[in-house]
Amino acid sequence: MRKFKTVLFLIALFGFSHSVMATETIELIIKDHKFSPETITIPAGKKIKLIVKNMDATPEEFESYVLHREKIIQPKGKAKIFIGPLKPGRYPFFGEFHADTAKGVIVAK
Repeated sequence: MRKFKTVLFLIALFGFSHSVMATETIELIIKDHKFSPETITIPAGKKIKLIVKNMDATPEEFESYVLHREKIIQPKGKAKIFIGPLKPGRYPFFGEFHADTAKGVIVAK
């Protein structure tokens, strides 16, 4: 029985670490109240980790109604936002504090 529990533990541990390692990381920069890049292309069906870095001296909020995400990024700060897995399509996002200039889209293919 002990050997069986050990095997189950190792399977669970490997499965967890494999899924964490398989998450792609993409960097999104906020500078001059704009997102760069404005378009991010990701593989459909995959979970991604978005690292949003705010290079501005004022806070900005990453917001997406279709992704159900909103996160305030402090000046000179950064935040992690997990997205997906997504079906193929376009998923717009914007900066709530500068919605006229801070716009972007995630394209899942």
